[in-house]
Amino acid sequence: MTLVRNPFDAGGYSLAEMTQAINILPNLYSRLGQIGLFRFEGVSQRSVIIEQYEGVLNLLPSVPLGGPATVGTREGRSMRSFALPWIPHDDVILPGDIQGQPALGVFDGADPLVEIMNRKLQLMRRKHAQTREYMEMNALRGIVKDGAGTTLYNYFTEFGLAQISVDFVLGTAGTNVQGKVREVLRAVEDNLLGEAMSSVHALVSREFFDKLIAHPKTEEAYKFYAATGAQPLREDMRRNFPFAGIVFEEYSGTVTLSTKATERLVPASEGIAFPLGTMDTFTTYGGPANLLEAANTMGLPLYARQHLDEKGRWIDLMTEASILPVNKRPRIAIRLQTSN
Repeated sequence: MTLVRNPFDAGGYSLAEMTQAINILPNLYSRLGQIGLFRFEGVSQRSVIIEQYEGVLNLLPSVPLGGPATVGTREGRSMRSFALPWIPHDDVILPGDIQGQPALGVFDGADPLVEIMNRKLQLMRRKHAQTREYMEMNALRGIVKDGAGTTLYNYFTEFGLAQISVDFVLGTAGTNVQGKVREVLRAVEDNLLGEAMSSVHALVSREFFDKLIAHPKTEEAYKFYAATGAQPLREDMRRNFPFAGIVFEEYSGTVTLSTKATERLVPASEGIAFPLGTMDTFTTYGGPANLLEAANTMGLPLYARQHLDEKGRWIDLMTEASILPVNKRPRIAIRLQTSN
């Protein structure tokens, strides 16, 4: 959506207009966004209550004041309340940003002020998208981190669950790699717990991928796949290597944290295997904006608004998100590693 109205008109853009604009801009939060693994669900509160029962995490509904409460004290159940992290990000449009551009109304082309606003909104959108990819990638592994790399919640420790890890031992020539893959597939199947899936995918580090395709037990399979499935001398073959029931994909995503440190989304010599085609396992919950007019409304993925300085010296652009990604079956995402 392109903003077409002069921000200096009375009232400028409303919260609804700015929010609609920034949510329609292209979503660039990379691989998990392309896969569509985490579905978004808006909630009307700034926190959620999650109940764990036999390894499955469920969001509890809100009820009217005085209404019957949900019960979570039965044996085998535990409940926790999680605040939705608040992620605000602001920018500003100054006179220098449009200085030297054609003045408003001088030509019939696009308003330079609107163009500047669109560019800044796109940049802000990308930063929020990268943050969401980072949070969802960690939530896939059972952890919630903020943009500074600080662990907010660890679903395994919160609910007393143990993460499943499979060591492929790819540095040993005699390792039965097919047997390792079957171990991963069975672990995923055992922890579906009523969920459905279509296939199993694995995002692995470059170190893991290189050792996998060079292993004596997989090398011939990779050569055959490369020769029949694509043109290895012209195409990048790291995107997918199906082997024994899992599609392995090299994933080298890296983010720059707010601390200016960089962090790999998949640690060296590791990977994460997870099911595709699930119905209700991977969800990102979003709360309403921290604004009076958004209170008690269903949350959106991202909010934006603007404020014109009363003396006309700048325009503040303000964005925010309150999102909490949840892997409701933490043990369904299997940690892959190679210890040698």
